[in-house]
Amino acid sequence: MTEANAPVTQDVLTIPRKLPETGKVNLVGLTREQLRDALIEAGTPEKQAKMRLGQVWQWIYYWGVRDFAQMTNLSKDYRALLTEKFEIGLPEIVTRQVSEDGTRKYLLRIAGGHEVETVYIPEEGRGTLCVSSQVGCTLTCTFCHTGTQKLVRNLTAGEIVGQVLVARDDLGEWPEPGQPKPEERLVSNVVLMGMGEPLYNFDNVRDAMQVVMDGEGISLSRRRITLSTSGVVPMIARAAEEIGCLLAISFHATTNETRDKLVPINKKWNIAELLQALRDYPRLSNSERITFEYVMLKGVNDSDDDARRLVKLIRGIPAKINLIPFNEWPGAPYQRSDWERIEAFADIIYKAGYASPIRTPRGEDIMAACGQLKSATERARKSKAQIAAEAGL
Repeated sequence: MTEANAPVTQDVLTIPRKLPETGKVNLVGLTREQLRDALIEAGTPEKQAKMRLGQVWQWIYYWGVRDFAQMTNLSKDYRALLTEKFEIGLPEIVTRQVSEDGTRKYLLRIAGGHEVETVYIPEEGRGTLCVSSQVGCTLTCTFCHTGTQKLVRNLTAGEIVGQVLVARDDLGEWPEPGQPKPEERLVSNVVLMGMGEPLYNFDNVRDAMQVVMDGEGISLSRRRITLSTSGVVPMIARAAEEIGCLLAISFHATTNETRDKLVPINKKWNIAELLQALRDYPRLSNSERITFEYVMLKGVNDSDDDARRLVKLIRGIPAKINLIPFNEWPGAPYQRSDWERIEAFADIIYKAGYASPIRTPRGEDIMAACGQLKSATERARKSKAQIAAEAGL
C-alpha cells in the first residue's frame, strides 16, 4: 500500500487464533451469485441451480431456518448433500444485556475467538440495529471508546449479515408457516455505525448489504440502511454506486485543527476535500439527505461560532445534523456539553434551515450508546492521563 492511499490507522494488532476447520462452507453472507456457484460446485446440476438457489435463500433469509433437515421442499437426498457440504453459521452470543430503555446489546463471538458488539434500539414505529464491520477499528477518533481498541481484523460478509440474523432470532422476528406475515418490523433499519470504519472493509460490507436488501429474504430497502463513515473520501462515490444506501458522516468539528484531533483521518482528507466529495455524491437530493453526525464535547466544538461555521460549511448540501450528547466512558478525555449549550447550538442550526435533532442517549447503562462500543476481551482500561496524552490533549 502506497503512502498516498494508506489509511490513518493504528498499528494492526493480530490476535493469533486458529480458525475452525469444519471443511464446510458457510452459506450466510454469500451473494446470490456466490451461493449459486457454491451449490453447483457441491454437485447441484446446473439446470437446477436457479431453483435450488431460490429455495435455499428463502429458507435461510425469509423463514430463518438454521437446519437443512427442515427445508421440506427439498428431497431428502439433496438435504443430505447440503448437510454434508455446507453450514448455516452465525456468531455466538456471549452476553446479551438489556437496558432500562429496552436497548439490547449483544457481545458476539466470531471465528477465531474474536468478539464484536451489536446493538438493537427499539423506538416507536421502528427498530434500529447498529452493526459492526470490524473487530476494533482502524481509526483513532479520540472521543470514541472503540477507537482506543486496536484493529484486529475485518469482518466477513457472513459475520456482518450474521449480526442481523442473530438479532432477528433473539427478537423472534421470523414468519411462522400458515400465519400472516407481521406488518410491523422489529428490525426495520440497519445502521453501519458499530465497531469499525465500514469503508475500510468495503467489499464485505457491500456484499452483506446486498444480502440484507434482497427482496426475497430480509428485504430491507436501501433507504432503511445508513452507512456511517469518518470520511474515507475515495470510497464515498463508490458506496453510492455499489451499495446505494443512505450516508452519514462523522463530522464533529468545524475547523481542521479541531477535527485533526477528534477524527485523525482528517489529516489525510481534510474538511474541504470531504465536503467536495459529498457535493459530488451521486445520490445527493432533498429526499436522500446526508446526515452529519456531531458529538457535543464541552468547550471543544460546541460554541455558537462552531454552529455558525457548521451551517456555512455545509451550505448547498441537502443535509440534516444529528447532535449527539457525548456518551462518557471510563477514562474519557472529554465531557458532555451542558444541555443548555446543546440546545443553543441546535437552535442556530435550525434557524439556518436545517433539521437538528438532538439524539437521545440510549443504552448508556449497559455501555451501548454511540461511541461506547468496545468488546469485553479488548476492554483493557487505560488511565485517563494515558488516553488524554494519546489524544494530544
